[in-house]
Amino acid sequence: MSVNCFWFRRDLRLADNKGLEAALRSGGEVLPVFIFDTTILKKLRDKSDRRVWFIYQALVSLDAQLKSWGSGLLVEYGEPEAVWKKIVQQYRPEAVYTNRDYEPYARERDERVGKWLASKGIAFHDFKDQVILEPSEVLKDNGTPYTVFTPYKKRWLSAFSKSMLAPAQSDKPEGPWYSGDIPELMPYSRLGFSPPQDQDFPERKIPLKIIERYDQTRDFPAVAGTSRLSVHLRFGTLSIRKAVEMALRLNDTWLSELIWREFYMMILWHFPRVVGHAFRPEYDRIAWRNSEADFKAWCEGRTGYPIVDAGMRELARTGFMHNRVRMITASFLTKHLLIDWRWGEAWFAEKLLDFDLSANNGGWQWSAGCGCDAAPYFRVFSPDAQTAKFDAKAEYIRKWVPEWGTAAYPPPIVDHALARKRAIEVYQAALKNE
Repeated sequence: MSVNCFWFRRDLRLADNKGLEAALRSGGEVLPVFIFDTTILKKLRDKSDRRVWFIYQALVSLDAQLKSWGSGLLVEYGEPEAVWKKIVQQYRPEAVYTNRDYEPYARERDERVGKWLASKGIAFHDFKDQVILEPSEVLKDNGTPYTVFTPYKKRWLSAFSKSMLAPAQSDKPEGPWYSGDIPELMPYSRLGFSPPQDQDFPERKIPLKIIERYDQTRDFPAVAGTSRLSVHLRFGTLSIRKAVEMALRLNDTWLSELIWREFYMMILWHFPRVVGHAFRPEYDRIAWRNSEADFKAWCEGRTGYPIVDAGMRELARTGFMHNRVRMITASFLTKHLLIDWRWGEAWFAEKLLDFDLSANNGGWQWSAGCGCDAAPYFRVFSPDAQTAKFDAKAEYIRKWVPEWGTAAYPPPIVDHALARKRAIEVYQAALKNE
């Protein structure tokens, strides 16, 4: 029987996987493949990176399920094009199936791999799976992309059909699976990483009761008021179709957040320059202070602003930060400390378990006031006002900053009123020739 490969990337599940469904219908045995891409791994400075461990655990689960069906998961390590040359030589596939990834590096990688496969007479098929509507499916009447969320959401909803939520296949997708020899999963140490200490990953199950009250509880970091599913959507251990189906049934506010996810993916697709540059070019003229001492204090949660410090410590300890606190900490770095948003973006990219390039970039540019659909640059979050509104009893603060209120806690790194005035003046100076 002929062999076709399915290449797992941001879709680490067997159920409701569009590309995998197509591969299983192709007529050949399906060899499941995952590649630990050394191009990506080499950029990770933390050798106990939580994301690598999360991926590995997901692969262990996939491999166990596939073994129970008489197959297994082929896990390779290396540069993708070189790995595919090895796989092609060993397994002689007729085609490679996968799901589309919309990030700049992924697009370039897939183009390169696809061209090489084509040169060997091997088809490369990719499918829509990690979004409901792709960047090219939500456009203005004149064919140009949206740059403001609200009209994008309106068009998204008008283009949406419940038929788009049809699952690809059951929890036990039928073969034919590849039944030949597949090497055992490589030990984790082979990757050059060690497991993180005390890592507790959020459940993959959609928390129905939390989602029902999401619009009422999502802004309060001390309560369990958010889904905590972002990492599962990031790595595809949960289908976006399942999430949207639940959102339609349970909570419009959560649905809006899922649409925001696709909005930022669309922005990254149409405007790849946002990686490294402000969406609004005039904001690249801002004269950032870029104090390394202040940045270090922010990273370590020692700014003297307890809501900021609580968020930064939660991030360092767990790889997670509540979304409201992400906005507060990002605003503080860019507006109070006048440190380039790209510094903060890079720090979050290194620490967040749910790091997603498009959402992280979009969120940081929003906070800095330089992105699309941006808040006015003169809006500067007051950490004290945010605390009074969203952590009035200081429950979140006390959890992460136990020395708050004692002599061990540092004084504020900057005065809020002076910082606000300075930020507005610096922004105005940068934009006066706009």
